[in-house]
Amino acid sequence: MTDERPYSSIVVDGVEQAPSRAMLYPVGFTEADFKKPQIGIASTWSMVTPCNMHINQLAEEALRGADEAGAKGVLFNTITVSDGISMGTPGMRYSLASREVIADSIETVVGAQGFDGFVAIGGCDKNMPACGMAIARMNRPAVFVYGGTILPGEKRRDVVSVFEAVGQHAAGNLSDIQLKEVEATAIPGPGSCGGMYTANTMASALEALGLSLPNSSAQNAVSQAKKRDSYNAGAAVRNLIKLGMRPSDMLSLEAFENAITITIALEGSTNAVLHLLAIAHSANIKLELDDFTRIGKRVPVLADMRPAGSYSMSELIEIGGIEPLMKTLLNEGLLHGDCLTVTGNTLAENLKDVPDYPATQKIIRPLSNPIKKDSHLVILRGNLAPEGAVAKITGHEGLSFTGKARCFHGEEAAMSAIMDGTVVAGDVVIVRYEGPKGGPGMREMLSPTSAINGRGMSDQVALLTDGRFSGGSHGFVVGHVTPEAYDGGPIALVEDGDEITIDAESRVISLGIDDSTLAKRREAWRRPAPYTQRGTLAKYAKLVTSASEGAVTDKYLGE
Repeated sequence: MTDERPYSSIVVDGVEQAPSRAMLYPVGFTEADFKKPQIGIASTWSMVTPCNMHINQLAEEALRGADEAGAKGVLFNTITVSDGISMGTPGMRYSLASREVIADSIETVVGAQGFDGFVAIGGCDKNMPACGMAIARMNRPAVFVYGGTILPGEKRRDVVSVFEAVGQHAAGNLSDIQLKEVEATAIPGPGSCGGMYTANTMASALEALGLSLPNSSAQNAVSQAKKRDSYNAGAAVRNLIKLGMRPSDMLSLEAFENAITITIALEGSTNAVLHLLAIAHSANIKLELDDFTRIGKRVPVLADMRPAGSYSMSELIEIGGIEPLMKTLLNEGLLHGDCLTVTGNTLAENLKDVPDYPATQKIIRPLSNPIKKDSHLVILRGNLAPEGAVAKITGHEGLSFTGKARCFHGEEAAMSAIMDGTVVAGDVVIVRYEGPKGGPGMREMLSPTSAINGRGMSDQVALLTDGRFSGGSHGFVVGHVTPEAYDGGPIALVEDGDEITIDAESRVISLGIDDSTLAKRREAWRRPAPYTQRGTLAKYAKLVTSASEGAVTDKYLGE
């Protein structure tokens, strides 16, 4: 018989644990509760951002679901920060670092309190993969709940509409009054950013991993469906405890291949590469950059979703969410149907009765007519990125780009040059010293890419960085360049006017100078002073690995 209280019994059973029980009576425990499995409810509720402002309500539903299934739910909180608010500012350095803080904090509470399982609820870019990392690390029965997508603003606007309006304003194509109107109407209420940006991408990937209930990724934040999903998650963890099923039963290499496949088919965010590598590390699964290339050769882009496409997540929800797409991919042999999920069933069993999309829908293309025949997430290598870089190349702006380097130390300098017209057609904008160590924190370049797009230059200017991109970025963009500039990677050695070629078809990124010139520049290069030597960012910079390894902070501990 499965031991349903392997962790909580250590905390609350026996005479010697009377003090523990005494501490729990005031927070709502009864005598009977001490004999029930304890399920933690990890809530990322916060009024910091609309992405998470409603998650307290979802957490209460998950708590009720756990209690009514015969367990004892215990609610706790962790932090979140907002990428959309901190974008383009020094505060964005904390964004990726917050992923580690959140994963560490969930692990800390679950481990310290002896929970037998837990629900993790995330609603913004970094707390979602952080939940996945904590689930993988703890390997206790667990379910992830996505907080859900926001509804569109007026005229189908979203947060990226505002960023691009800034570029339009700089180009003289939008007045002060028009910019203010966009700003005031783009974000109408709770939920994560509305396109296939990082939050919706990671929700879909986590569902494909088997860590959330069917269709959790495709529900509006403000909906009865999302409340039911949260309630059902609490009950599902109780069921997993009964079944003795742990995340390690779901998190196989094949499950990660499913997550990559879904990410590609949906034209998802480049951040999925970084986050899936990190979750795989937490699960002790050997996933590498080259796996994205291997899978990307056979999986087409099918979803006409923002930012490169036309539709929002709420519109995909109206036609059935991602389940019909998953069923199509499964039937074509592109998904592993025998992977287990948190329902206790396999992916194929979950999808068995899912109906097809309506015949009239235009969001998801048929396999016979893809948007792109292979992946938009292109892993590039070459003398500029010998350890790899991640490009988001949808084909809308072409499949290759050659131009002259225009180099900037940090995002602010690049943004200023884009806004004042210094950056012109034919430039390859180099934004360096923004990597995991050098930033630190690997800031997202949504402001520069949106400004380029807003100025109408998305097909005339490329942007290359050792930082990363928001899921809302589009255009000819290459990030995650490794080794990063702070480690003396070739990106640190580029000079204004150097020719750079990006070729998505051959997956090569090359700097047009000879090896001897590069060697001389390397001899002259000196590492800049660190951004800070105290606090969270200093610790992060000291511990973090390369972006090509998921930018995790626990890889080398104990070695």
